[in-house]
Amino acid sequence: MKTIDAADLKDFVKEVFLVMGCTPEDAVQAADILIRAELRGIGSHGAMRLVEYVNLWKNKRVNVRPEIKVINETIGTALIDGGKGFGLIVAPKAMRLAIKKAKEAGTGWVAVRNSYHFGIAGYFAMMALEHDMIGIAMTNANPLVAPTYSKEPLLGTNPIAVAVPAGKEPPFVADFATAPIARGKLDQKFAVGELAPEGLLQDVNGEPVTDPDILSKGGAIKTLGGDKEHGGHKGYCMTSIVDILSAVLPGANFGPLVVPTLGYLAGEKATEDKGIGHFFGAIRIDAFQTAREFKDYMDLWIKTFRKATPVDGKDEVLIPGDIERNSEEKKIEDGIELPENVAKNLMDIARELDITGLMLK
Repeated sequence: MKTIDAADLKDFVKEVFLVMGCTPEDAVQAADILIRAELRGIGSHGAMRLVEYVNLWKNKRVNVRPEIKVINETIGTALIDGGKGFGLIVAPKAMRLAIKKAKEAGTGWVAVRNSYHFGIAGYFAMMALEHDMIGIAMTNANPLVAPTYSKEPLLGTNPIAVAVPAGKEPPFVADFATAPIARGKLDQKFAVGELAPEGLLQDVNGEPVTDPDILSKGGAIKTLGGDKEHGGHKGYCMTSIVDILSAVLPGANFGPLVVPTLGYLAGEKATEDKGIGHFFGAIRIDAFQTAREFKDYMDLWIKTFRKATPVDGKDEVLIPGDIERNSEEKKIEDGIELPENVAKNLMDIARELDITGLMLK
């Protein structure tokens, strides 16, 4: 493992986006999202994704200065065309619009098409917290997940994030893939020679495997729950809902029609590349009750679950967001640890783009 100060890594990532041609404001925004992922312990959506972003740029698949347009809107909703921009640039603008509309209408909902990978969904959901709002964010992705009974990967890992403010307690932040494992985590396991846990993956024939590189061989991730007996059909439903809200509703490429950003996936099946889609929501708490009343009651909710008796051998019952918050506090102080392969990829990018100053320990 290599260690780097969070601020230094953020500066490097910002420089990468500047060299690619992004505006200074957008470069800072993109870097902030990726470093927040690292700090929150979600390295699968952090600096390791730079290789993917640089490849999109080199292959002229992405507009580094996209023309982001509002295509249709009402007082509480909007449809945005991301102009083939990095999701790291498009998504924050869409979430800000959702928050703006929530201030006016009580709730705000913004759907996005023609975008790309946007990092961690939790980043955008948490943007609503400072406005005393509940934030919601979701996105579809490369087709890597096989629906129940399917041999073919037809859906993305399609994450959902929900952030809920509290009073004296830390906010509730649920940020999770609707598949049992994210693609980036499989990449991490493959890089260090680890096998995937049993029950999460299948080969081209639908047979269970633990090979973390199986996606490059035509295999797939199973749905959350795996088989029907363990609720896999419910995982299929949840992943499908994200696909419909994020892609079908705004008119992005959905499911198997997503034009791959990964070299090992099959060629384009769509007649038109409309990018991937995102869906954002902001709910103003005082549209229901006062923010103070809600946050006090949310504190009670959190305390009630914290008092749950843990299973033998477990320290405590956690609230969604605890692990990530603790990770942030630790890594801000101690630095960010990067796997050797990620550190090497960053050094390669630095040399290729002639960026100096990347110091890894």
